[in-house]
Amino acid sequence: MAALMSLSGPSYGPAAGGTPRQLVFLLHGYGSDGHDLLGLAPHWAQLLPHAEFLSPNAPFPCEMAPYGRQWFGFEGRDASMILGEVQTAAAILNGFVDEQLAKRRLDESSAAFVGFSQGTMMSLYVGPRRSKPLAGIVGYSGRLIAPELLPKEIKSRPRVLLVHGDADPVVPFSSLREAVNMLELVGIEVTAERRPRLAHAIDEEGLELGGNFLAGAFASVETGLANSR
Repeated sequence: MAALMSLSGPSYGPAAGGTPRQLVFLLHGYGSDGHDLLGLAPHWAQLLPHAEFLSPNAPFPCEMAPYGRQWFGFEGRDASMILGEVQTAAAILNGFVDEQLAKRRLDESSAAFVGFSQGTMMSLYVGPRRSKPLAGIVGYSGRLIAPELLPKEIKSRPRVLLVHGDADPVVPFSSLREAVNMLELVGIEVTAERRPRLAHAIDEEGLELGGNFLAGAFASVETGLANSR
């Protein structure tokens, strides 16, 4: 029944008004909610004036933060239990993405994921398993869940930007290289950025990198569509 749950959360834009041409799904971290990452949208609105930003609340109450949400739990769980919860959340997230794209008559080429921490884990799990490639994925301070499964489960290859602080006490910085190695192994184009002395956070440089990456990813898609006509 969990896969039938629907997500909701705040949204922003398009800054230019009118019908959105792109959708950016902002996936928050453990113990937070959709309002947290929505704060990225005003910083990127000038770069992406025709994008609508959707920041859904994760489907489950957070087991460690009474007012927060979680995509999956990890307390007292082994890797197989965590994977099962990730797969449940993935089905819910996929349903939300499908619904929002259909509502706006857009497809995956006009959509991107941006995640932080647990939201990055969901982005990297869901994105390459969708049948059509997203324009791109931006992941901050996350890791790749069940990397050993990706080679046989990958269905598409969106461009990826990963940004991680080398002083992160929550998700080890080594997670960045581990994710890059597997993503590149399966043919995904990855840009990795190390942020010196940064803890579990997004800094100004990372914010700029993410906005420029999204603008470039959407522009690349539009150029490809124009050339194919």
